[in-house]
Amino acid sequence: MALDSAKKQEIVANFGRNATDTGSSEVQIALLTERINSLTEHLKTFTKDHASRLGLLKLVGQRRRLMKYFKRKDKDSYTKLVAKLGIRDNI
Repeated sequence: MALDSAKKQEIVANFGRNATDTGSSEVQIALLTERINSLTEHLKTFTKDHASRLGLLKLVGQRRRLMKYFKRKDKDSYTKLVAKLGIRDNI
């Protein structure tokens, strides 16, 4: 379920502050969102894959914590990121 390097580079280019920015909150949230979406599609097919389901819940919790931090630090960028990714703002 890992992302390939080309997809990661595309996400970094779209959400990063520069071409090598992989550690900012925006990029981390975007990468986690992509992994969550791919795992969700996997679990629609393989409904009894409980190990992947636990991994999905762990990723969702990690993204939630990052989003909470990012919302506290930079509210305007947070709202733009949530709109761009198409995820709910329930934090």
